[in-house]
Amino acid sequence: MSKQQLLSCFHKNKVEAGCDEAGRGCLAGPVFAAAVILPSGFENELLNDSKQLSEKKRYELRPLIEEQALAWAVVAVDNREIDEVNILNASFLAMNRAVQKLKIEPEHLLIDGNRFRPQTKIPFTCVVKGDGRFYSIAAASVLAKTYRDDFMLQIHQEFPSYNWDQNKGYPTKKHRAAIKEFGPTKYHRMSFRLLDEQLELDFE
Repeated sequence: MSKQQLLSCFHKNKVEAGCDEAGRGCLAGPVFAAAVILPSGFENELLNDSKQLSEKKRYELRPLIEEQALAWAVVAVDNREIDEVNILNASFLAMNRAVQKLKIEPEHLLIDGNRFRPQTKIPFTCVVKGDGRFYSIAAASVLAKTYRDDFMLQIHQEFPSYNWDQNKGYPTKKHRAAIKEFGPTKYHRMSFRLLDEQLELDFE
């Protein structure tokens, strides 16, 4: 079964930025967001929601997106700020900051998901599973995911016991077992439930 053909735009005659985030469900590390403005009529048969792509494909697509986009930006909101404002607000902050960092001001935003809290007066449309529907959101999802993965690989060197090179901060059994054994690091989100109750029982 072939994948759904992505759409190049929501409004044909407007400068439109697609926005997406990565790392919302992780126990450690920042949430990353990207905003991407693609040229009118942009198409790429390989580009899709980053979760549907292999790691190799995501990294192959990243330089193509960066070269062909009219403007793009990637921003991280770290775990300390996530703990201060909560992960939903941190995701909104990251997307807003990515939009504000664009070298071209968009006339419309396409936001992946069902909610957004804007910090500008730019009109926006929320699109559920938008990274599988619009090229600009798919492009943003690839950038956010690959830049976040790069960051997690970097901090894995500092704390190799947590397997961030494999789990990228997501709540796997090995990740939670390491938290149980070694405690949380400076990169962990202390407002999250770092240990599940079943694992606590298993390890006691």
